[in-house]
Amino acid sequence: MRILNTALLLIVLAAPVLADPAPGQITVTGEGSISVVPDMATVTLGVTSEGATAAAAMAQNSAQLAAVIAQLKSEGIAEKDVQTSGLSLGPRWDNSASSMGKAPKIVGYVASNGVNVRVRALDHLGAVLDGVVKNGANTFSGVSFDIAARQPAEDAARKAAVVEALRKARLYADAAGVKLGVIQSISEDGGAGPRPVMMGTFAMAKAEAVPIAQGEMNITADVTVVINIAP
Repeated sequence: MRILNTALLLIVLAAPVLADPAPGQITVTGEGSISVVPDMATVTLGVTSEGATAAAAMAQNSAQLAAVIAQLKSEGIAEKDVQTSGLSLGPRWDNSASSMGKAPKIVGYVASNGVNVRVRALDHLGAVLDGVVKNGANTFSGVSFDIAARQPAEDAARKAAVVEALRKARLYADAAGVKLGVIQSISEDGGAGPRPVMMGTFAMAKAEAVPIAQGEMNITADVTVVINIAP
């Protein structure tokens, strides 16, 4: 009898312990968006020059760009806010005789150089653009608006995203007739940040004052929240 009881005890001890079933979960996403007024802009502008030789085109381009950079400095733009964005030099071809079976020929050279300029005082942006046009800039590849102090606005967008996710979770739980338990995880999808406002590309043909309207921009954040369903 004692042997039988011992055998039964061993069987019970060897039996697997059944774990509590995992709680159900609700997974929701939320987006937060904060509207802010930009306080800075990045402008891409440059100089395109032509010459009979490559050296002549490059020399002319360098002189014009130096005048543009000097003008930027005189407008109070710091050196750290001016960065070269591209330099190219190539032949200018004449293809007018191609219809007669003749090969195109080089009739000159074109040199281009561009700079990205960060303007931290938007009320001065129009004057900056006007000044560089008068001093040799003849190409303009657009302007993007941004804000200098991003973190406070980004954090506000993150908080708004979590609030929105929790609102949706409560809505779903109420519709399903269940109660929410503890939050299991909160993860950010991508990076919170401003979506710069862009303006188009056009040539700087006039030296008139340039009107600028920066408007507003949105800073967004997306989060995913996983919440247990209460037993």
